Amino acid sequence: MRWSVLGPVQVTARGRILAIDRPQQRAVLALLLLDADRLVPARQLVAALWADDPPATARTQVQVCVSRIRAALRAEGAADLLVTQGGGYRLTVRGTELDLAEFTAAVEQARAEEAAGRPAEAARLLRAGLALWRGPALAGAAGAFVATAAAGLDEQRLAAHERLAAVELGLGRCAGVAHALRPLVTAHPLREPLVARYLLALAGCGQQAAALRLYAETRRQLVDELGVEPGAELAEAHLRVLRGQVPPATGPAPPVPAETVPSQPAGPPPAQLPGEPAWFTGRTAALRELNDLLPGDPAGENGTTMRTGDAGGGDGAGRAVVISAIAGTAGVGKTTLAVHWAHRIAHRYPDGQLYVNLRGFDLDGRAVPPAEALRGFLAALHVPPQRVPTDLPGQSALFRSLLAGRRVLVLLDNARDDEQVRPLLPGSPDSLVVVTSRNRLTGLVVRDGARPVTLDLLAPAESRELLGRRLGRGRAGTEPVALNEIVRRCAGLPLALAIVAARAVGQPDVPLAALAAELRKTNADRLAALETGDPATDARAVFSWSYRALDAGSARLFRLLGLHPGPDVARPAVASLAGLPPSRVGPLLVGLTRANLLTERVPGRYAMHDLLRAYASELCHEADPEAERAAARGRLLDHYLHATHAADHLLDPYRLARPTTLPAPDSGVTVGDRPDHAWATGWFTAEHHVLLAAVEQAAGTGLDRHAWMLAAALTTYLDRRGHWPELAAAHRTALAAARRRGDLAGQALAHRGLAIACTWLGDHRGAHLHYGRDLELYRELGDDTGRAHTHLGVSWVLARQGRHRAALDETQRALDLYRAAGYRVGQAKALNNLGWLHARLGEPGPALRCCQAALRLHEENGDRHGAALTWDSLGYVHHGRGDHGQAADCYRRALALHRELGDRYDEAEVLDNLGDAERAAGDLAAARRAWRAASAIFDELRHPDADRPRGKLAATAGPPRPQSCRPAPHVVGQTTPGHAAPAERHP
Repeated sequence: MRWSVLGPVQVTARGRILAIDRPQQRAVLALLLLDADRLVPARQLVAALWADDPPATARTQVQVCVSRIRAALRAEGAADLLVTQGGGYRLTVRGTELDLAEFTAAVEQARAEEAAGRPAEAARLLRAGLALWRGPALAGAAGAFVATAAAGLDEQRLAAHERLAAVELGLGRCAGVAHALRPLVTAHPLREPLVARYLLALAGCGQQAAALRLYAETRRQLVDELGVEPGAELAEAHLRVLRGQVPPATGPAPPVPAETVPSQPAGPPPAQLPGEPAWFTGRTAALRELNDLLPGDPAGENGTTMRTGDAGGGDGAGRAVVISAIAGTAGVGKTTLAVHWAHRIAHRYPDGQLYVNLRGFDLDGRAVPPAEALRGFLAALHVPPQRVPTDLPGQSALFRSLLAGRRVLVLLDNARDDEQVRPLLPGSPDSLVVVTSRNRLTGLVVRDGARPVTLDLLAPAESRELLGRRLGRGRAGTEPVALNEIVRRCAGLPLALAIVAARAVGQPDVPLAALAAELRKTNADRLAALETGDPATDARAVFSWSYRALDAGSARLFRLLGLHPGPDVARPAVASLAGLPPSRVGPLLVGLTRANLLTERVPGRYAMHDLLRAYASELCHEADPEAERAAARGRLLDHYLHATHAADHLLDPYRLARPTTLPAPDSGVTVGDRPDHAWATGWFTAEHHVLLAAVEQAAGTGLDRHAWMLAAALTTYLDRRGHWPELAAAHRTALAAARRRGDLAGQALAHRGLAIACTWLGDHRGAHLHYGRDLELYRELGDDTGRAHTHLGVSWVLARQGRHRAALDETQRALDLYRAAGYRVGQAKALNNLGWLHARLGEPGPALRCCQAALRLHEENGDRHGAALTWDSLGYVHHGRGDHGQAADCYRRALALHRELGDRYDEAEVLDNLGDAERAAGDLAAARRAWRAASAIFDELRHPDADRPRGKLAATAGPPRPQSCRPAPHVVGQTTPGHAAPAERHP
């Protein structure tokens, strides 16, 4: 038995990873392993998982997790290792079966060897201990304790690396030290002990110039970002390099580092694989063929012997695996096989597993562009949006760079063609790519060395096995003739077999012979788009039979779902599409799900296999008149427009520049309750992919007003989450739609959205052009308030360019227009921006007066969010004046308001600023508490700004040093409302 927490949390027995794969189960296992051989009270587990906010079912959930872990152990005859006693649980771990225990023992023994004068043995032990790490600690676990516990374990890893580097430098192994430390310094550029050892290693290899450049860059970052000079250890290393007092190298020199060591965001490895398929059966030959692509392993995967040598070929190139069918490709089980195999081999790729559905054969032809897929991968690899190149070659190059030397499994599902896949291929032979497609992807095989794995229909024996497992051996065994006929009629198509099995399970009193008879009677002439030329592989019979078994209401809903733009749909949207109350549509959705015509991926959200979507769309166009289809699309888009507008208002009730009036929703549209800010954030997170598709659908079906209004209402969410390429694409569509209508207000809002996207993507010229056109449109409309909004936007761009005086002038123009219009909300925001800009220009007196005036207006307006941002600005002003106690008080006022509003992003931002003030005031412990809290919230939001407080924590992890009197600066252009322009980043 092998227990692992130094990487993905897992248990391995006889070479097989046990089925403990849910994040909460892994978290409970991790807690028991961290307290191995000790009784862990249930209340302690609850507190660790949920902190101060456990759900009512917390203890039940813990019991379920323990039960699942015990079941996995029981399958290996080891259930006695986990016992319940005295209101808690005890997990027995033998010897050094736990990787953490083995690592700790290796570090302790190395310390003893070093003290005894045996540095070479100490280095060997440290290397062995570090080799146990398979990625970030506690990966795959989810709970309140995880971030703190993982950070503590990672600190042990970094300390071991630093100790190993010191020992090996003493042995003259400078080249090896430099090679080992370079990625660590990249990930932790302000961790001074690492940088100090790297300097010495480079100098020891004769690269004094590179070492001095690295010191200069590190010092610049420390001074600019933290307001401190290098500590004693780093300064001493620098002095030794200058004096030539470095150990001589005993091996070859490492590659010369770049001028600047880039900061690579740290975070847990991605684990994006879909869930393990529930009823996987057969595919022995295909699995053997896939296993042959892996490097040699004496035990193999689940007992299968592997071919030795490089995966994918002797030279390690082109490790893309193509899974395709010879005939009847759709529904043949490509994704099921790929996901099943990926789960079996995931432990071989500790640096992460990436997954994307490329939607290469979706009905609407909207295959996922490679750039969109790459942005998703880079986000999963913790690259902040502002660091992602805007062009496809740059994104692809960054992706290859990040995967170089890392072991990552990449699953590209449902690819359209070679050109969609090629930009997504890593360049390093250490990673593995699995591609599924209905096409053969011959170009990928010929040009990129991919290994094709052809996937055929299930053999009759495998089909019977699949049905037997779904139906139960008893029922399947009582009617072997009928079972064989069903197998024959389903032609070995896994999707067809699953639908038949669902029907049979749902009607336990209906004989299998009756089901087989219905299959015989079915008209198999409905799905021409999926002709294979082979009647034995035709899925139409199964689909049409399953459809005909529906009642009239369910059948109509199934057809209408073919009109939805995808990729999934929530119940209120389904109700609007059908023109029914949610209470009536709920039972219909339950019936479609039970019939395997829909999948409920998460509670309340439904998805449809693309084969079924094709069938539903075809039926809808055949059976439902165009007028009814148009009405259904109109109701659906009405629902999304009104829901998006309401959610946007909850995100920022005092946002400038939003559509003033919406068209009244059609009869039958479900609007629903919009409770609070937290609901709005969660709703946007679940729906924004659908909403982007809805913008395109609205524009493509003549509903141009819906298109630009939807895009405008999406702006706040997409911007705050850093989805700027998607923001630009939506507003390009919106601009074209508004132009077709001759709608000047719609054009102005679209230009504003494009200006925001251009600014964040670094295209300042484009931003100025769009804002310039905005000013022209608002002059033509006679809308002075709109002009004021635009001047405020221009000031934001100028501030990001460092042109603070010009930004001040633009903000003053905005303020004058707001005052002339009597628009007090805008006045407050402009005054706040003026105060912040005065502070940036070193003018604290005007800064304080403007911010205090802004605060009075915000409070009179009832704009608590604006007031919170202004308190943040006041904290910045006082910080810049050196009054750090007053700055901290202002930040706490801002923090209290953000917490009342439930604005998690701004709460994290203010905590980060508060930490800076506490540190400047000399209270490092309080500063680190604030930064830890900020980092935890950013991580919860999966926001790239988590890199900032995490870097400060790393930089202050060593023993305390005297504080610099210089306050930590605020940098124009950071992705925060409080910094780029405190009232709002843009109007």
